[in-house]
Amino acid sequence: MLTKLSVRNYALIKELDIDLESGLTIITGETGAGKSILLGALSLILGTRADTSALLDKNEKCIVEGIFNLSAYELQDFFKSNDLDYDDKTFVRREVNPAGKSRAFINDTPVTVSVLKDLGDRLIDIHSQHQTLMLNDNSFQLSVVDSFAGTKMLLKKYSGSYNTYRKLKKEYSGLKQSYDKNKADLEYYRHQLLQIEEAKLKKGEQEELEAGQELLVHSEEIKNALTSSAQLFLSDEISILRMLREVRSNLARIRNFLPQSEALSSRIESALIELDDFAAEIDRLASTIDADPARLAQINERLDVIYTLCHKHRAENLDELLVKTEEMKSQLTALASGDDRIAELEKLIEVEEKNLRKLSEELSAKRRNILPETESKITELLKQLGMPNARFRIDFSSDGEYRPSGTDNAEFLFSSNKQIAPENISRIASGGELSRVMLSLKSVLSRNSNLPTIIFDEIDSGVSGEVADKVGQILESMGKYMQVINITHLPQVASRGGRHYHVYKDDNDDATITRIRLLTDEERVLEVARLLSGSEVTETALKNARELLKTVIN
Repeated sequence: MLTKLSVRNYALIKELDIDLESGLTIITGETGAGKSILLGALSLILGTRADTSALLDKNEKCIVEGIFNLSAYELQDFFKSNDLDYDDKTFVRREVNPAGKSRAFINDTPVTVSVLKDLGDRLIDIHSQHQTLMLNDNSFQLSVVDSFAGTKMLLKKYSGSYNTYRKLKKEYSGLKQSYDKNKADLEYYRHQLLQIEEAKLKKGEQEELEAGQELLVHSEEIKNALTSSAQLFLSDEISILRMLREVRSNLARIRNFLPQSEALSSRIESALIELDDFAAEIDRLASTIDADPARLAQINERLDVIYTLCHKHRAENLDELLVKTEEMKSQLTALASGDDRIAELEKLIEVEEKNLRKLSEELSAKRRNILPETESKITELLKQLGMPNARFRIDFSSDGEYRPSGTDNAEFLFSSNKQIAPENISRIASGGELSRVMLSLKSVLSRNSNLPTIIFDEIDSGVSGEVADKVGQILESMGKYMQVINITHLPQVASRGGRHYHVYKDDNDDATITRIRLLTDEERVLEVARLLSGSEVTETALKNARELLKTVIN
């Protein structure tokens, strides 16, 4: 349960701390004092959206922190699955900085807002007028039936089977669609692949053939260039080597007269050796170049095969064609093995559907069994809440269509008049009647739920007198099973709480601030008297207030 709530810099709240206990806690205050703002701040640590509009001082960050006692609620698995440190005394904090960035922490470990919301759903149920509208939501109605029927573990089994079933169906649908689409192309792909395989293509072959083709096409030009170059080096008449040898001889004659000629002679000798080898290499290379029309024809024919296949399969070159060939092989393998996997999936789906049908039938049976008792309990509570002719029914049906929560549909039917048969509750019930139906449901559910805390935001609106007193009794009774916090304007309800907080506005020169304080016994008398008589508290109101409060104060 929630043991402490601290709020800093939120809306009209500058700084606020509330210590809370088990049982029924009452919160009262003038309209507009900030009671709903308090719930808004609490909602932040339950995972609701946050933005800078929540900041009182736009230059300071907003901090909301709740301390929860989790010792009785077996939430260790949640903490373990989310890699969080568990402690019976758990701190949950939310921060919103002036830039609008929000951060969330559980026991000082950063968490995502989704994790925060998941934990919040297990800790607190905030009931507001908006939630009353959920009475027309089939999923909510079915969840109410499940709470009465105690189907939590069975629903968990069903959910696991349902998820497996959906996964298998999705794979089957995708595979079957792909298989049916490509099956017609199977023979075509096989023929295309056979053509490529018969060509016996090799990686790098295209570049090698194109180089050979280039050489053979220009063989005569290449041979002439090499031969002419060799002649410039090796001619018996005038040649590069002959002229260099003559230079060497000239330098030898002046060796004794010019010391520097020795170094020049050495360099000429080195050049002669290198150029002699170079000339021999050119001559050798020239001798290897010959026109070969037959070989050129073979190369042209082979390249024509490669170019044709590349063009046919829209490949830029042979390497890309080989990649597409491997893809084609994989596609053929997948098509060939598709039948086997499809058959396997059909069997798996059949088995899972049989299990799903069994679990859904068990769910339906448990839900149906609890309907008469549930209808009776809710109807009886509604009569106690000032509707003597109320009738509450649950129209329950199964359509055989698998959904996340089974194959069932639940519709709440209601009538408050003898002559009118129960109809869809959202169409026939007034706002006050809807609130009383929801209170009745929550009252019975609180005994079956392991939820630590429930907060009612004026669940008692639209009632008065004896009915208001009965609302207070119901809330007090709920407080025996869980922590109940109720925001109210009714003295009959306010007098039932074990603790009573008053929310008020504090005006100063700079701003209007929302504050809250725990009332003493005498202050409670004054507050309940104010609720009874209005702004002017009379002696009669004080006497009546003491009478209402004598049970909880004495």
